[in-house]
Amino acid sequence: MVGLCAAGAGAAGTPVILVVGDSLSAEYGLKRGSGWVALLEARLAQEKIPARVVNASISGDTTSGGRTRLAALLAQHKPTHVILELGGNDALRGLPVAGTQDNLAHMTQAVQKAGARVLLVGMQVPPNYGSDYTRRFSAVFADVAKQYKTGFVPFLLAGVADAPNARDLFQGDGIHPRAQAHPRILENVWPELKKQLAGAEPPQGGQAPRGGSAKRVGAPGS
Repeated sequence: MVGLCAAGAGAAGTPVILVVGDSLSAEYGLKRGSGWVALLEARLAQEKIPARVVNASISGDTTSGGRTRLAALLAQHKPTHVILELGGNDALRGLPVAGTQDNLAHMTQAVQKAGARVLLVGMQVPPNYGSDYTRRFSAVFADVAKQYKTGFVPFLLAGVADAPNARDLFQGDGIHPRAQAHPRILENVWPELKKQLAGAEPPQGGQAPRGGSAKRVGAPGS
């Protein structure tokens, strides 16, 4: 289900952050308001950054699905920043890595052409997928981020999936994090997003973001 935390573009000068993700961003199995995207809204308010968040994440979505619906989302919400959190379901379905890379590259170019900044969020798969697939899948995100000079979070679930108590941080399916893991997930995303919100330079391959440059935020570490 699509959770829209805010609709439409913000007033002039107000960043609009569009999150295009899957169940990891759609609060699957969680109480509404406890996922990392909701926590992001709270963090923005805490930091007094007048940004608006649109959570267009759908449980079960793939990079192909995101690619299909991205144009409409860009036209409707006119974001200044887009967080792309897709790819995990590609791996779960055994889809070709080349297709995942092509979809991520296409979405990145579309966002940049629309004048928004991209924050690409990486995923990793367990070793039981085989060392070759694991390596190639992980490299896709870094390769796209490098090619298009986007913001980059290497692994959304760092500190969760690889934590000593990882079993306790996941729901019964072993795939979706519990609510107590989502503050850590936000901490993985926030530093890169904060840098983008503070930056004034246009995104690579596009025009200046709609609404002008985002308000400069305070010192790192909060």
